[in-house]
Amino acid sequence: MEFGLFFAQQLARPWGPDAELDLFQESLDQVELADRLGFGYAWAPEQHFLEEYSHSSAPEVFLAAASQRTRTIRLGHAVVLMPPGYNEPARVAERIATLDVVSRGRVEFGIGHSKTRMELAGFGVDPALRREMSLEALGQVTEMMAREPYPGHVGTHFSMPARNVVPKPVQRPHPPLWIACSDDETVRLAARLGIGALAHSFFDAAEAKSVVEDYHETFRRECVPIGHTVNPRVATMVPFHCHPDADVARERGEMAGSFFTYAVRHYHVFGRHRPGATNLWERSEAVREELGGTIPHRGEHAIGSPAELTERLRAYEDAGLDQTILLHQFGRLPYAEVRASLELFAAEVLPGFAAAHAETRARRDAELAPYVAAALARKERATAGTAPPVDAYGLSRPPLEDPDAHPPHVRDLLVELARMAAAARRLDS
Repeated sequence: MEFGLFFAQQLARPWGPDAELDLFQESLDQVELADRLGFGYAWAPEQHFLEEYSHSSAPEVFLAAASQRTRTIRLGHAVVLMPPGYNEPARVAERIATLDVVSRGRVEFGIGHSKTRMELAGFGVDPALRREMSLEALGQVTEMMAREPYPGHVGTHFSMPARNVVPKPVQRPHPPLWIACSDDETVRLAARLGIGALAHSFFDAAEAKSVVEDYHETFRRECVPIGHTVNPRVATMVPFHCHPDADVARERGEMAGSFFTYAVRHYHVFGRHRPGATNLWERSEAVREELGGTIPHRGEHAIGSPAELTERLRAYEDAGLDQTILLHQFGRLPYAEVRASLELFAAEVLPGFAAAHAETRARRDAELAPYVAAALARKERATAGTAPPVDAYGLSRPPLEDPDAHPPHVRDLLVELARMAAAARRLDS
């Protein structure tokens, strides 16, 4: 099993003048540290208007910066909000491919569509159509990255003429695909589409085993890839803090986790929010006090001593998970404590998993190989792309037809341009 880190850019109030500057610089330092320590992935989500809970509204910028400070860690852009109201599909293809180029082929591409009214209403996305929009867009984005030229699309939720979308990614035909999963049906959808499942439900090991088995069974029977490759992986995310003293780890994790849990439920379950004014930290502390000192958190976590985490995460590995993503930066955990937690985990927990990972992955890949081949055989093969010629010149095209109507210095330029245009037209004929 591999390990990733999740950079939601959480920033509890109050905010000083340099709070966001410090947050992002510390996060970049953490990615650089994680790369040196041997973590496999750094994930960053696209989320908008979710004050305090997540300031990660432009993860492609953060990940591009991280790519220049790291060498081997894979960069997970997950999720990209795919309904065209958030992002035009061609822009998604361009950004993902560019990130893959500048990182020398280290991108993981995950999609989602959000469940929060803050985001959906903020961009005018119809909640009832968000998944349908996402899947239409994803299917076309993979075509844009894989085909040269992209032949165009006339669809339900967006249309686009034929164009050659550049640059192309380093990972051909496109980077590995993932989808955010908050329930069993989305996990099965991921399997049917041949893409990785990013499960955010904080389930325990027994639930993880059931999810993995359900994913693989569905993949074997029903997969018709939405892209041009498959990525049959299952990952989960858990709150994380590691300390030599388990009681200290739990004390820190409980306070930070209470804020995280309250913020999630504020934006997803019951919150009334006044933009720019609502103070989630104060509200979470008041609720925590009223509930007896903690806000109950459903699901599993990775908070404790190295020995405890090894035991807990080994159960995840035995359940068949391919990756555990550690939510390491949440609440008001100070930077020094976050850094020390990562270093301790890398020194005392990570090596025990890294030693067996290559063998485990090779075995799983071999077991899935015939089903991968069958899935790819079920996908309809795209024909070679073609595109009709289109006028490429700008709106300010000079009047080449009547050069004599202009002053001599303009006329000479227009005559020269007309000769070039005539030569170009002969090449087209």
